[in-house]
Amino acid sequence: MMRRAQSLYPHFLYPRSLLRPCSSSVAAGFGRRTFTSALINNGDSAADGKSRCWPPLVPAPSASTFINSKSVSVGLAGAVSFSVAFSTAVEAKEPPSWDLLPKDVVLYQYEACPFCNKVKAFLDYHDIPYKVVEVNPFGKKEIKWSDYKKVPILVVDGEQLVESSDIIDKLNQKIHPENAITDEEESKWRRWVDEHLVHVLSPNIYRTIPEALESFEYITTHGNFKFHERLTAKYAGATVMYLVSKKLKKKYNITDERAALYEAAETWSKAVDGRDFLGGSRPNLADLSVFGVLRPIRYLKAGREMVENTSIGEWYRRMESAVGKSSRLQA
Repeated sequence: MMRRAQSLYPHFLYPRSLLRPCSSSVAAGFGRRTFTSALINNGDSAADGKSRCWPPLVPAPSASTFINSKSVSVGLAGAVSFSVAFSTAVEAKEPPSWDLLPKDVVLYQYEACPFCNKVKAFLDYHDIPYKVVEVNPFGKKEIKWSDYKKVPILVVDGEQLVESSDIIDKLNQKIHPENAITDEEESKWRRWVDEHLVHVLSPNIYRTIPEALESFEYITTHGNFKFHERLTAKYAGATVMYLVSKKLKKKYNITDERAALYEAAETWSKAVDGRDFLGGSRPNLADLSVFGVLRPIRYLKAGREMVENTSIGEWYRRMESAVGKSSRLQA
């Protein structure tokens, strides 16, 4: 049972090193003698090869680290007016040429995983049809065929692709072979997503017991769980993650989790700097990465309050419109 409980936590958006086993009294309270809050290796891996649910566990960069770059204006758009005066004309997306589209795409995922949602944002925006296999975190039998035991895994015309950013890069090269030049601004903000933005999410969605329960209601409803697994995950997981979120705050020097989330949202809004998207009249890979990571929390309490209290809402709504309907194939 302990192994099964451990395998659940890649859903829960936190680093492995912060966890300790639940006390026996807590475990007994859930009716699971061996229930622990340990995390096994799932999600994207770091560049140094060490498996983590989140990117490398380095101190999260401050917002100023990114907004002081000369490639990002922090001038008059600081308050981020998305007014017509500063807005460019949004261009309709152009699906890739049919002969460049992959013919058979299968995504192995957790529905609530931010890295999986990054990949889905790319697929949806480019109208690439894909099938989804929802992986059950208790055992992960759906990916037993693979030596890679984390998600997302994307199988494209028989080729296995792993690591969300690598998946996106390879797909982008395949469907846009003419785009060989790397955009420095785009690359910088994609790193910001992985090195900063993701670190402020967990302290927010697990900030209080009610918010943790709301998050786990979403996770267990959309994930591949059996009935008894769903109950265990929702109530035990929510309690554990409420406690872990306090360690996350300390780990990343966060004193006020909502303030950190709002600051991140405003930092991104300032980077967009009056444009419709960071990419100008169309979203680029950084736009899709930010949108993908935020999409699982958008309609949770933290996401709702982020939109209500920052300037990111107009950009997010444009992204929803630009990405459009999912290109996921129904089973």
